[in-house]
Amino acid sequence: MTKIAIFGVGLIGGSLALCFKGKPGITVVGHSNNPQSVDRYLKRQVVDQATTSMEEAAADADFIFLCGPVGILEEYLIKLSKLQLKPGCIISDVGSTKASVAASAAKLDLDHVYFIGGHPMAGKEKSGVEAATSHLFENAFYVLTPSAAVPEESYRRLEELLEWTRAILIKVDAVLHDEVVGAISHLPHIIAVALVNQIAAYNENNHLYQDLAAGGFRDITRIASGDPIMWRDILINNRDVMLKLLADWNEEVARFIKLLQDQDGIEIEKQFQKAGEFRSSLPERRKGVLTSVYEIYVDVPDHPGIIGQITMLLGNQRINLSNIHIIESREDTPGVLRLSFREECHMDRALELLKQENYTVHV
Repeated sequence: MTKIAIFGVGLIGGSLALCFKGKPGITVVGHSNNPQSVDRYLKRQVVDQATTSMEEAAADADFIFLCGPVGILEEYLIKLSKLQLKPGCIISDVGSTKASVAASAAKLDLDHVYFIGGHPMAGKEKSGVEAATSHLFENAFYVLTPSAAVPEESYRRLEELLEWTRAILIKVDAVLHDEVVGAISHLPHIIAVALVNQIAAYNENNHLYQDLAAGGFRDITRIASGDPIMWRDILINNRDVMLKLLADWNEEVARFIKLLQDQDGIEIEKQFQKAGEFRSSLPERRKGVLTSVYEIYVDVPDHPGIIGQITMLLGNQRINLSNIHIIESREDTPGVLRLSFREECHMDRALELLKQENYTVHV
């Protein structure tokens, strides 16, 4: 029997547990210091067993997944290094930064126990074990960052286990991972936060900023609503990379300042063309490090009951909506209804159905 211990059974840890639970020859044990959390794990049947004892969870485990915040991973590694772990046990994590935790593991005396950093690039707007699903990682990149000290056989064992997630497994150097993810995820989050805070400062003197910021501005800055503590830990752990990226970003901003000062319309146009070409080359509808949002926009006339008609139409076809937002609806002016879905397949079905019913739909 293969024993898997998961420390921190939230969205990611719980989704991993659901991928493994019930598979032949596998037992999943969840751990939390909070007895109430342990009760929730068992009540939701996310794990086979759950405990508040770190020793009990780790005893005879073949695999240990650390699914807590980045800031406490080193603390957990230190505690595990003091336990009698099963020889050959593989410890992995799911943190958004890899170099710092890899360095922490390298300093410890993990006798016949191997650490392999991991980062499943999938998530949701919601967190907690209640949001966990066995489909979370499907077709998402799952990065593994084994050091040179990890035997190939151990890496293959972890790779084989993670095939139950149906993710796309990829091996990457830990330092390179932090550089790339810092650029495509951590930097955008900083920019979004800075932009929202800039507009919030303007809004203190004129509330028109907030009134007109609905819709597009809210959409492009949604990642500014990330968990403050989680992002504090991520950015501090990836500090050196972020300082370089922010310096490069300052150069990009300075370039646009100069173009505006020179009124160089031709070069501004080139910059937008260049960005548009690269963005068009990016893969569409593939899970990535930023949480995907499955949304469509429907033009709706200002008629009584129109929203109920649309929701009933989707409900009758068992299409699951996660959110509805009326962006605009005024007399004699078509409104715009934003429909959000948790799953891409539900969005696709809604898109097809609404078009069949002659609604004007935009993606």
